[in-house]
Amino acid sequence: MADYIIVGNGAAALACIDGIRHVDREAPITVISAEKHPAYCRPLISYALEGRAKPENMGARADDYYEKNGCTVLYGEKAVKLDPAAHTVTLDSGRVLPYGKLCAATGSSPFVPPIEGLDTVEEKFTFMTMDDMLALDAAVKPDSTVMIVGAGLIGLKCAEGLAGRVKSMTVCDLAPRVLSSVLDEEGAALMQAKLEERGITFLLGDTAAKFEGCRAVMKSGKTVDFDVLVLAVGVRANTALIREAGGAVNRGILTDTRMRTSLPDVYAAGDCAEGYDASIGANRVLAILPNARLQGECAGENMAGGDRVFDNAVPMNAIGFFGLHALTAGRSLAPDEGGEIYEERTNGGLKKLYVKDGLLIGFELVGVMERAGICTSLIREKIPLSTLDFDLMRRGATTAAFSPEVRRQKFGGAV
Repeated sequence: MADYIIVGNGAAALACIDGIRHVDREAPITVISAEKHPAYCRPLISYALEGRAKPENMGARADDYYEKNGCTVLYGEKAVKLDPAAHTVTLDSGRVLPYGKLCAATGSSPFVPPIEGLDTVEEKFTFMTMDDMLALDAAVKPDSTVMIVGAGLIGLKCAEGLAGRVKSMTVCDLAPRVLSSVLDEEGAALMQAKLEERGITFLLGDTAAKFEGCRAVMKSGKTVDFDVLVLAVGVRANTALIREAGGAVNRGILTDTRMRTSLPDVYAAGDCAEGYDASIGANRVLAILPNARLQGECAGENMAGGDRVFDNAVPMNAIGFFGLHALTAGRSLAPDEGGEIYEERTNGGLKKLYVKDGLLIGFELVGVMERAGICTSLIREKIPLSTLDFDLMRRGATTAAFSPEVRRQKFGGAV
């Protein structure tokens, strides 16, 4: 009976535990957690910053989860060296642990760009962890002026959490629109307008070129004064543990569709892993919560002797700010790619479906409530639109668009 080690304690790690226990109920599991907190719902840190959630109520599992699943958690410890030949992992404390199977669920870390003068800024923060949130929460005051560098998901969720708590807030990004990796120009404009209603100022197509204490000099030459700086430029996969052990690494830790790395008995899952993306037919990092859970489950089952394949991952996002929600999945169409775009606009809402070669390849919904899981299933499973009533689906995602036979197969029950 081989012991299991999981490096990390986030969504992928929890799913890996679940996957292992689906197959193997007995073998010990050791979780190495760099953070000193039990696993928590990371997306809730913005609500904690806002005051809508309390840190003690943000647990991702019940208090007895680890005990019930036979897990030993080493809090506040980091895995610093992996020896795949000896099947051991060394911690920063010097302790050496043997393993039978290991999963790297090491997540990602904030990318802090080398901006001139950044060391002159005293009150500067990132916003990815519970400790980041607690530090920022302690620093801001009602008369604070805040600057956030980065108008992606992390930066905007931080802005949402601070809105109403500080005197003013400026968000900048070199991209020409907010959420540039998620929404198109039209959808981003709707989201930006909602954020501006809450007093958030944007400087887009511009970013900090250097800092002079509490003043940012922008690439455009403008200056922005602030008391508190938040860096939310992006993240990078934590790959060092595998890379330094000789494992194959690109932007993330390279895995196959069973979440195996190039090292024997070593798996990877979550934001650190570069797995197969069915929407483009190639490997890439998909740093999203649903993907972390599915990869973790797949890795765990296979570590315990199963034979699970995860080969239908697609990008998907469910985000919202101040009551305006956006759902996306798959991909859009390039300008010269061909295909069809079905569009529908309502008062403050937007719906776009992207179709190519008889398949739904992506969608974008902003301010529109739909059963997006049905559309995501069409993308993930590459279901030919000729096999369903797509005209009905265009008007609103519904199981009624499928044939009775497909409904029985996919959903069961009476049709």
